[in-house]
Amino acid sequence: MHANLQKTNAITILPKINFMILEKRIRAFVELGNFLSQFSKEVLHKNDNVLFNELFFDAFKLQLKRAKESNSWFIDDQMTFAINSWIKLLKINDLNKWTSFYTLNKERPKTIAVIMAGNIPLVGFHDFLSVLLSGHKILIKQSSNDKHLLPLIGKYLEHVEPEFKGYINFSDEKLSNFDAAIATGSNNTSRYFEYYFGKFPHIIRNNRNSVAVLTGNETTEELNRFGEDIFRYFGLGCRSVSKIFVPQHYDFDQLFKAIYDYKDIINYKKYENNYDYNKAIYLMSEFKLLENGFLMLKEDISYASPIATLFYEYYDDLEVLQKQFKKDHEQIQCIVGHTSESSVKFGETQNPNLTDYADGVDTMAFLSSL
Repeated sequence: MHANLQKTNAITILPKINFMILEKRIRAFVELGNFLSQFSKEVLHKNDNVLFNELFFDAFKLQLKRAKESNSWFIDDQMTFAINSWIKLLKINDLNKWTSFYTLNKERPKTIAVIMAGNIPLVGFHDFLSVLLSGHKILIKQSSNDKHLLPLIGKYLEHVEPEFKGYINFSDEKLSNFDAAIATGSNNTSRYFEYYFGKFPHIIRNNRNSVAVLTGNETTEELNRFGEDIFRYFGLGCRSVSKIFVPQHYDFDQLFKAIYDYKDIINYKKYENNYDYNKAIYLMSEFKLLENGFLMLKEDISYASPIATLFYEYYDDLEVLQKQFKKDHEQIQCIVGHTSESSVKFGETQNPNLTDYADGVDTMAFLSSL
């Protein structure tokens, strides 16, 4: 009888403990969102009601400065946008709804090695969030291009929720002692990742690009918002549109006029240098170009275009084009336009939801299955 009582207690108590762990973790990330909200504008606003602000506000301010100094693509506007994107998602209702789709009570957490890219600010944060909310430990290898913010964010979470101590680790060395891996890189590095992580459960991501399908019936407002899909993060993100598909005899002037509000992007030196360099290469090669002083349009069948360049390709039949997208799905991250139910609205590629997984692979399902 005593043994049966112990068994009954084990069954009733264990789920309650696991539920509280997940609840605490979600609340820690909500507090992180409150902390980050102080950095949501280029002019910072310190809020004395934020937890552990006396320890972390000035430190995070310094790390922002270091991030911008070490990567000249990380200008104020882009950093602020990236932070704001996560502030919007680190809300208790959104996190509760997202995690409710999965079984995340891990009695024996695994260690997940995560190799992060560095093309845009906090590009690896979704993996960071997913691993920790799934109940696992994370071992992070960051890109040298984006290495300043996440370690301090990890320290902040450990102060808000001490249960995270021992769950968040960073390494500059060759990774070892892990159970599964999530690695993001180029097409070249993905081959190395496949070799190195092949014997472990893994998610390997490589180069992808986003495209848009224009019909000529878009409004000026839609095309103006489309500029955000092209120019946000200087076009460096996988969700940045690098190519458009247009009908025969498409009037490119309507596109150039609608995105004129983004003309100041040419004032950023690195972008200007890329614009001048690529333009010189195109002209020497006698390629036909359309340009407006800050963006070049070049007819090309490739999906990946250089900085300051948007490739375009003509189509005759939308159904045939959709079949092409299905065939090339491993090269495409997002499709912008009105041509299918899965298309992203103009101006929304850089505002993904928690369930908009990179490469279309459900990271949380992968983590919950381990």
